[in-house]
Amino acid sequence: MFGIELIDAGLLPAMFIALFAGIVSFLSPCVLPIVPPYLAYMSGVSMADMTSERAARRQVVLAALFFVLGLSTVFLFLGFTASAFGAFFLKNQLLFARVSGVVVIVFGLHFLNVFRIPFLAREARLDAGETGGSAFGAYVLGLAFAFGWTPCIGPQLGAILSLAAGEASVARGTLLLGIYAAGLG
Repeated sequence: MFGIELIDAGLLPAMFIALFAGIVSFLSPCVLPIVPPYLAYMSGVSMADMTSERAARRQVVLAALFFVLGLSTVFLFLGFTASAFGAFFLKNQLLFARVSGVVVIVFGLHFLNVFRIPFLAREARLDAGETGGSAFGAYVLGLAFAFGWTPCIGPQLGAILSLAAGEASVARGTLLLGIYAAGLG
């Protein structure tokens, strides 16, 4: 699985921090309260059926598993990119800070209606139907929520991304985000 050179004494504390950060992210006030209704929607099972029927519980577990796989896909990709590009971004930090500042100003002017950027005014939605209930739909919802929850879990996610960016290898950074996703899941 993982070689000795991947996991060492320096990575172990970071792994525990990543797991703890994932658990704290799950317990945050904008994640935890919406878990039961989303499980019900993703599985196509009512809240009452979830507590009484065994088959319904299996369906909820399957939907939850695919939802977590969707979340994990995004976080693993973030870990990979944070590790792969961490050194490049640190090397060009001043340039990125200036470009980011310009982008924030442009977005702010768009938000204030000083001028409009047409592609920012568009909306994209997926029609998931009335009942929900597919494993693929739960996976796609997990992908969407990984991006949607980012502002809510930002402090913890940012800390783990910083750890991943500082790692010596892409595999180590990706592993940290995988452990974070496991804690969140």
